[in-house]
Amino acid sequence: MSKKLLSGPYLLWMIGFTIIPLALIVFYGLTDKEGVFTLENILAIATPEHRKALWLSLGLSLVSTVFCLVLAYPLAMILRKRNIGKGSFVVFIFILPMWMNFLLRTLAWQTLLEKNGVINGILSFLHLPAQSLINTPGAIILGMVYNFLPFMVLPIYNVLCKIDDNTINAAQDLGANFFQTLIRIWFPLSVPGIISGITMVFVPALTTFVISNLLGGSKILLIGNVIEQEFTRGSNWNLGSGLSLVLMIFILISMALIAKYDKNGEGTAF
Repeated sequence: MSKKLLSGPYLLWMIGFTIIPLALIVFYGLTDKEGVFTLENILAIATPEHRKALWLSLGLSLVSTVFCLVLAYPLAMILRKRNIGKGSFVVFIFILPMWMNFLLRTLAWQTLLEKNGVINGILSFLHLPAQSLINTPGAIILGMVYNFLPFMVLPIYNVLCKIDDNTINAAQDLGANFFQTLIRIWFPLSVPGIISGITMVFVPALTTFVISNLLGGSKILLIGNVIEQEFTRGSNWNLGSGLSLVLMIFILISMALIAKYDKNGEGTAF
């Protein structure tokens, strides 16, 4: 009975800040401004402008996730090989950016990439031509990779730390080279961390609108920007909620992948 009482505040928090907001999104997404049931808000994703924003968001999110995976896996292996503990200063360095305000981190990159920013200032000092870096898909990808890379490193590193050294030594004693060990031992055993990392990067990258607003300007609209504008500028909560329900499909898919490949929560516990 005491344990049930202790769970009361958590249940109230979940109901007030998770269940009720989600219920409101579902209600607005499936009704029009008069409160009549309709699927038009969801089917609006098929319009040319919304479809273009969705495909662009999927493309940039996928590229950013691949970059994060390519950068994170070798880094996690290096940290694991050096026997760096979870409480070490090096791991703290990777976690530190997550403690900094997300908006400030993105604004810092805006200062670096803008026309008269730090990078072009250095190029000008070296008598090199200035580059158009800001307001490009590359700038958005850079912002996504910088902001979400720790979410890829930590799950993979957490899983790699749980792999027994004897397993690796046994494979090497049986004649496996580094590449064979990587493909047949490291990768299969680290799948839970990889799936968790991909999910933790791809989903926020798909739904972000701050990064594309600051680093993409008004030239590049992602689906997150479209939804944000429907809520704030257009005051069309019904359409914004309908488009949000479409994005929830990808969230449900990611939850299903985690449930399938990371049943014990190895990639999410740190």
